Amino acid sequence: MDENRRNFLKKAGSAALGLGCGFPLLMAGCSTNGHSSEENSSSPNQWAMVIDVQKCKEPAIRAACIEACRKEHNLPTNPPPNQPAREVKWIWSDKFETAFPDQAHKYLAENPADLQVLLLCNHCTEPACVKVCPTAATWKRKSDGIVMMDMHRCIGCRYCVVACPYGSRSFNWRDPFPDRNDIDKQARKEYPTRSRGVVEKCTFCAERIRLWQERVDKDPKLLESEPAPIPACVEAANRVAGGEGALRFGNLGDSQSEVSRVLRDQNTICRQLALGTGPNVYYLV
Repeated sequence: MDENRRNFLKKAGSAALGLGCGFPLLMAGCSTNGHSSEENSSSPNQWAMVIDVQKCKEPAIRAACIEACRKEHNLPTNPPPNQPAREVKWIWSDKFETAFPDQAHKYLAENPADLQVLLLCNHCTEPACVKVCPTAATWKRKSDGIVMMDMHRCIGCRYCVVACPYGSRSFNWRDPFPDRNDIDKQARKEYPTRSRGVVEKCTFCAERIRLWQERVDKDPKLLESEPAPIPACVEAANRVAGGEGALRFGNLGDSQSEVSRVLRDQNTICRQLALGTGPNVYYLV
């Protein structure tokens, strides 16, 4: 973290203390990020994902999703040596009992210790991370409910990391590309690389949605012929044998979208609903 960022962070912290808006109040809605409540309110459109836990038991499916996300967004390949907690991840795998502590009990049909599930940002209806960000580096997009992340505005305070109850945010403790020549060799040119000292997370491949929306805005008739975009992880799962439908993506505002149909017809669960964040990632179990 350079000196300018460090000074900015000190000033931001002092300002928050001077206003008497501490962490508990931020969680309750005392926002310093400059967004109005209307901007972060619920939208009739909401992108969402449904993950089939049984299909994702296959390691090849989970691995394909994780690798596709890494390549799509220029994520560093490995965490620092002996520091797995400092890994930068947007989608990852963990135990069912870790992901669903309020659902895992010893009488489940399948031992939860044997289940691995895919996890990512839940793009919450009431995102706690947005409420604590002092620079509006993270915000909920009013048009479609995606919780976005601007790595250029992030000052590395990590308030959002602490506020997120799902562990969905990663902090760049080191330069993802310490040898800057590797950017030309390995990085995907369409997605920007980031620097040390910023937070990042899943954005539901918002860049794909943006390109699709731009085409639709120019020609609304495309809505009838061009399917909605899908994130890289969904695309990768569909390519693996037995992986079609393991991850499904769509707009909850469209009653005919695939995710709307699945949620209407099948039983699903979410992560820690009692927290009141309103996750928009659902799990078929």
